[in-house]
Amino acid sequence: MSKNYPIISVTGSSGAGTTTVKATFEQIFRREGITASMIEGDAFHRYNRAEMREEMEAHKAAGNDTFSHFSYEANALDKLEEVFRSFGETGTGKTRTYVHDEAEAETYGTPPGQFTDWRDLEPGADLLFYEGLHGAVVNEDVNLSVLADLKIGVVPVINLEWIQKIHRDRSSRGYSTEAVTDTILRRMHAYVHCICPQFTETDVNFQRVPVVDTSNPFISRWIPTPDESLVVIRFKNPRGIDFPYLTSMIQNSWMSRANSIVIPGSKMDLAMQLIFTPMVIRLIQESRRARGDRR
Repeated sequence: MSKNYPIISVTGSSGAGTTTVKATFEQIFRREGITASMIEGDAFHRYNRAEMREEMEAHKAAGNDTFSHFSYEANALDKLEEVFRSFGETGTGKTRTYVHDEAEAETYGTPPGQFTDWRDLEPGADLLFYEGLHGAVVNEDVNLSVLADLKIGVVPVINLEWIQKIHRDRSSRGYSTEAVTDTILRRMHAYVHCICPQFTETDVNFQRVPVVDTSNPFISRWIPTPDESLVVIRFKNPRGIDFPYLTSMIQNSWMSRANSIVIPGSKMDLAMQLIFTPMVIRLIQESRRARGDRR
């Protein structure tokens, strides 16, 4: 954690909805005149698409059917830690882009399934914003949690998460339901051991809970809408959180525990705006004071 250049880390598994949270933060940054450097977890995968297939086959041949992008060893977490530390101290660092499809290939001039070259982050950013799988990892080799100033977990209940992933991968990536199901099964071990532990490190968790039947996510024809969902927002440290203000501003919300509030799913963006705008402003004010910036 650095007072000089703050880091916000949004963590959630594939299909959890971290991209939606990123869009809300972009609105906050734009409205408040904050310049943010954005990095994605996919940039820190250790292998490109072809190499990952080879690694998966090698692990499978050795009797390990659980190797996936969720696994620590499939990611260059040491490089991610290096970026967090470098940015927190100096406001600089390096990133790259993993190219998913033909549209991105045209943008970056790199074939799908490959990485762009490493590049320097744009200078002059007020903060670093990370969105991906491993933004709050604490293990024997790295401690990303201690380097991030604000850590947010996006954690739909598991069946909903699977529905979102199945629909996304079928519609935008052309995968069959069977292929996505195989991926889900392969990732379960790492989901339990690498992804879930991060949600004890996060400062705020958003867990979307559908109020319609999702008992068999593999045959669901559509994703439950926000109006068919509730969102449980849990604060690791509720001290300083004005719960009466939040419940008065968010219609039909209520406190379920001393550190948790439940809101209608359609109010998630509003809730994030209300909760995170003052947090972000405070981080920026503290960082500017620490750097002697009089703005």
